Amino acid sequence: MATSNKSVKYIALFTVIAGVIMIIAGGLTWALVSSQLKDEAITVSAVTAENPGRYVGKQVAGPFTAYAQANAIQHHALAGANDRTYAEIGADLTALKDKLKAAGASDADIADNAEVKALTATRTSTMNGTFLRTSLFTSVVSFGVAALVIGLGVIFILLGYALMKVSNTMVAVPESVPAKE
Repeated sequence: MATSNKSVKYIALFTVIAGVIMIIAGGLTWALVSSQLKDEAITVSAVTAENPGRYVGKQVAGPFTAYAQANAIQHHALAGANDRTYAEIGADLTALKDKLKAAGASDADIADNAEVKALTATRTSTMNGTFLRTSLFTSVVSFGVAALVIGLGVIFILLGYALMKVSNTMVAVPESVPAKE
């Protein structure tokens, strides 16, 4: 008597279907993120005049251009803040306010202080740069996840195909197997 394994066939079919769904979902995710980035009409800025970067002038629409724009934003945000981060500027601002308070300045005087206003403006600009970089890095991660899902979909289809081939192999099963003594 010859038999094939029906449960392996069902698992193979399920694996192939899951692979197709994963490829479609990954492709749709990639397309959605790309179209949303294109809708923002962002153009990759030059990092510096001497080293503008590979993607300068191109529209941000994929993982490489999004990453390039995030790097350009970082460079410009740090340059505008004298190489200080948002947290460092916040610490400087707090220290300045404490120093002014200790010198007897009122809250209104502190708020009107030119140096406090300048640090606050710089901190706000740096914060905006940080938010923009984070948003762009989120899109880069989304592209990576979409590519991963597409790749896994291909692997699932290949595994399902291999399982189908194995399940179609006929196996000769003896009518009865003698018991061991």
